[in-house]
Amino acid sequence: MIHFTLNGEPQALALDPATPLLWVLRDHLGLTGTKYGCGEGACGACIVQLDGEPVKSCSTPLSAVEGRSVQTIEGLSPDGRHPLQLAWVLEEVPQCGYCQSGQIMMAAALLARYPRPTDAQIDAAMSEVLCRCGSYARIRRAIHRAATPEVQGG
Repeated sequence: MIHFTLNGEPQALALDPATPLLWVLRDHLGLTGTKYGCGEGACGACIVQLDGEPVKSCSTPLSAVEGRSVQTIEGLSPDGRHPLQLAWVLEEVPQCGYCQSGQIMMAAALLARYPRPTDAQIDAAMSEVLCRCGSYARIRRAIHRAATPEVQGG
């Protein structure tokens, strides 16, 4: 039995500890916001946060979350009004949209570490998530926007 917290709720699962976290989230818990991209940890579409740090869930075994806290895109905001989600809409970031949950979860971890990130900090962090549509300039603008008090509601 693997015990962990998922989006603030305790979980206890009797699954193979080697099962990738991505498939646990999608197939066993019905949280489909986290996407399958490459299955090799290269694209970042599957990023979730583990104890506040971004991890690629396709290459993270279930055993790695024992006693820890996992946050998915569904847990970022109950109503979709997280500053990053609002900024994503205002900056019209999504094109195909496939990488967006990974992008937003990586950006949330970045903003937790650097509340007012520089372009270099954004570029370094966000290079972990591939965007096939090439909306990197919009992503950078959205992260800067999310770091402003107006978007944060304060």
